[in-house]
Amino acid sequence: MQIIKNIKKNSIILISITTIILILLLKDDYQEIIRNLVSMNILCIIIAAFFFFLSIFFKALTNYLTINNKKKISIIEAFKHEVIIQFFNGITPFSSGGQPMEIYMMTKHNISIVEATNISIQTFIFYQVALVIYGILAVCYNYFFQIFPNSVLLSKLVLLGFFINSLVAILLFIFVISKTITNKIATFLIKMLSRTKLIKNPDDKIDFLSKKLDEFHQCARLIKQRKGLFTKGVILNLISLTFLYIVPLLIVYSLNDYSSLTPLKTLTTSAYVLLIGSFVPIPGASGGIEFGFLSFYGNFIKKNILYSVLIVWRFITYYLGIIIGAITFCLEKKVK
Repeated sequence: MQIIKNIKKNSIILISITTIILILLLKDDYQEIIRNLVSMNILCIIIAAFFFFLSIFFKALTNYLTINNKKKISIIEAFKHEVIIQFFNGITPFSSGGQPMEIYMMTKHNISIVEATNISIQTFIFYQVALVIYGILAVCYNYFFQIFPNSVLLSKLVLLGFFINSLVAILLFIFVISKTITNKIATFLIKMLSRTKLIKNPDDKIDFLSKKLDEFHQCARLIKQRKGLFTKGVILNLISLTFLYIVPLLIVYSLNDYSSLTPLKTLTTSAYVLLIGSFVPIPGASGGIEFGFLSFYGNFIKKNILYSVLIVWRFITYYLGIIIGAITFCLEKKVK
C-alpha cells in the first residue's frame, strides 16, 4: 500500500510540474508550436522512438550479461525488466525507484537478494562510468571547438553534474572492491544513526550487516573474475547513451531542418543536458532538464521550433518510457 501511495503522490507532483512547464512553453506562441508538431515527419519520429527503445535494449543486454545465467532469465525478460524500471525511475526523485524494483524482479527468477543487489550495483557502475566518459568527451569537444557561448551559470551546473556522477561512480566502485572500507563506512553510519535514536542495538545491526557484506563481497569476487565484463558493460552503456543522445537530431530532421545540428553537436549537447539533469531532486529532473535543453540546444535551433522539439523529445525519452513501463508493470502484476 505504501508503494501505491508513493506512486500516486509522485505522479501528482509530476503531472503538476508537467502542466506548469507546458503552460510556460505554449503561452507565447502556442499556434506556431502546434503547427510545428502537426507538420513533423512521422517516420523520423518513429525512428526516434525506436532509438529510445534501442537505448533501453542495450541496458537490458548489460543486465543480461551480468546475470550470466540463461536458465534464470532471458534477454526478453531482461528487456521487460528494463522497461518497467523506466516507470519507477521516472516517478521517483534522482531515479531512485528503479534499482529496488530491479532487485525485486530478479529475486522472482530465483536470484538471491544479495546476488541481485550485487548485479544491480555492478550495472549501475557500468552506467555511471559510461556517463562520466561521455561527459569528459563532451567537455573536451566543447573546449576545442567552442560550440557553446561562455555562461558562468551553465558551466557551474555542468561541472556540478560531472562531479556528482564521478563521485557516485568512485564510491560504488570502492563499495564493490574494498570490503574493509565498506565495513568501516557501514559501521560509522550505524553508530551515527544510533546516537540519534533512529537505530537500536547498534552492535547487533553491525554484526548482521557484516555477515551480509561477506555474502555480498563473495558475489563481487565471482563477478570480478569474469574478465572483460566491466569493459563490455561500459561499452554497451556507451552505445545505449549514444542512441538516447541522438534522438533530438531525428526530431529536428522531422521538421526538414538538416543544417541546425550535426551528430557530434547533438551528442555533445545531450551529454551536457543530462549532466545538468542528474542532480535535480524532482521525478524525471523535471524543470531542470527542460532548462538545460533550452539553454544548450537554443544555441543551434531556432526559437520557433525549439519548443516543439523539446516537447516531442521529452515525450519520447521520458513520458513514453513511463507509459510503456506502467502498462508492462500492470500486465506483469496481473499475470503473476
